[in-house]
Amino acid sequence: MEGDENHTSVDMFTLLGLSDEKELQLILFPVFLGIYLVTLIWNLGLIILIRINSNLHTPMYLFLSSLSFIDICYSSSISPRMLSDFLCDEKTISFMACATQLFVTAWMGLAECCLLATMAYDRYVAIGSPLQYSGIMVPGRCWKMIAVACGSGFLSSLVRTVPCFHLSYCGLNIIEHFFCDIPQVISLSCSNPFICQLMVFLIAIFVGVGTLLVILLSYGFIAASILNISSVKGSAKALNTCASHLAAVTLFYGTALSVYMHPGSGHSMKHKVLSVFYVIFVPMLNPLIYSLRNKDIKEALKRLIKRWGIFLSKNNI
Repeated sequence: MEGDENHTSVDMFTLLGLSDEKELQLILFPVFLGIYLVTLIWNLGLIILIRINSNLHTPMYLFLSSLSFIDICYSSSISPRMLSDFLCDEKTISFMACATQLFVTAWMGLAECCLLATMAYDRYVAIGSPLQYSGIMVPGRCWKMIAVACGSGFLSSLVRTVPCFHLSYCGLNIIEHFFCDIPQVISLSCSNPFICQLMVFLIAIFVGVGTLLVILLSYGFIAASILNISSVKGSAKALNTCASHLAAVTLFYGTALSVYMHPGSGHSMKHKVLSVFYVIFVPMLNPLIYSLRNKDIKEALKRLIKRWGIFLSKNNI
């Protein structure tokens, strides 16, 4: 801390973490290490599988591999720090490191909102205009949509993070969370946080609620298109292509709303548990959700296993 005439300025924060019990922390360390490794392996494996299989070089799988990349970055912005804190007595984080973590987590979270909306639009075009789909969702346009999603997340995160860390922080420096999240950081400010809170609110409305409305609107049009399909088999196939995305959207927005719609409970254990599900479990579950019922991914995985089997058998000979 650095003193001046009027107050003591904070240059370090202390993260309380999930628990202050050392025994429990030692139990949680291998659990969350396993979750983080599974998250990396599943998401990276899905990216590689899509990359090496030409059958999966379609807009839907391009968006899916981008989602996996975002989930890797999202999880990596929180998990390594949380794991190291389980083994440390002093869970301090510098002012700049806290700002960086808050910025990256917000960037990845907001980019995921935009990408999920993009994927919903992709499903709408695929079901509503199947004959024009290949002409509309050309690779160049898909990459631009991904760039817009990531760029929107970056700018939105920048707009809400910069005002937050231009506030004055003095005296209390204890963050009652396991990572630097904006409600907990703002609550430590000793200056007027109105502008920062306004930016956070506007970003939540324009990006969070805006992308959710795009998703709901897309699925409204999808539902209308499915009702116009005469065959039951065709309707079932159309619904099946949306099932994984719907599950991912429900999981992501459901947990996000549970975490951020009740800011007054930000210091409770329930809030921390919901945050764990939102920032730790969702990135791990996304590739599983998209792979379990996906015939193309299952077949690509079977072909890859078969190739490896042949390769290993030849080497043994």
